[in-house]
Amino acid sequence: MTENVALCIGLVSISDRASSGAYRDEGLPSLEAWFAEALASPYRTQTRLIPDEQSQIEATLKELVDVAGCHLVLTTGGTGPAPRDVTPEATLAVADKVLPGFGEQMRQVSLRYVPTAILSRQVGVTRGRALILNLPGQPKAIRETLDGIFAAVPYCIDLIGGPYVETHEAVIKVFRPKSALRPKAT
Repeated sequence: MTENVALCIGLVSISDRASSGAYRDEGLPSLEAWFAEALASPYRTQTRLIPDEQSQIEATLKELVDVAGCHLVLTTGGTGPAPRDVTPEATLAVADKVLPGFGEQMRQVSLRYVPTAILSRQVGVTRGRALILNLPGQPKAIRETLDGIFAAVPYCIDLIGGPYVETHEAVIKVFRPKSALRPKAT
């Protein structure tokens, strides 16, 4: 585990229309707002707004992990069954390991709210020492999904060699086995 390193989070909004300026992107602001409320540990973000182009998504994910040094990368958008939705394919193409539980849980969370969640193809993977997660595209769904999965994210980051991440427990309580807990910083 990395000591005294701020968590670097890559946030990628994937939308043809928002990236072309046809409408205002709401994915990045939603992600940034959630992390501002939830994280107690120091962190920094790298943001990207890109179109639904598999090669560009792959290049962006590689750049955020391999060059910018992100420990966590979250994408929003491009996970449905439409022909232009290629985020999962791009994510799997750059992955070292697939973590099927994240996709399963993200769909389970969304099914509480909408029956069309079964159409989602979200995935969770690792690349090197980074966790990459595909989130839905709508701000409400982004929040619901993060509320439903983030308890496991910090321990996953621990296991792949990233920094120790703490949250504001009133927002989201992290789960770690007792053997992985550290004393609270004062």
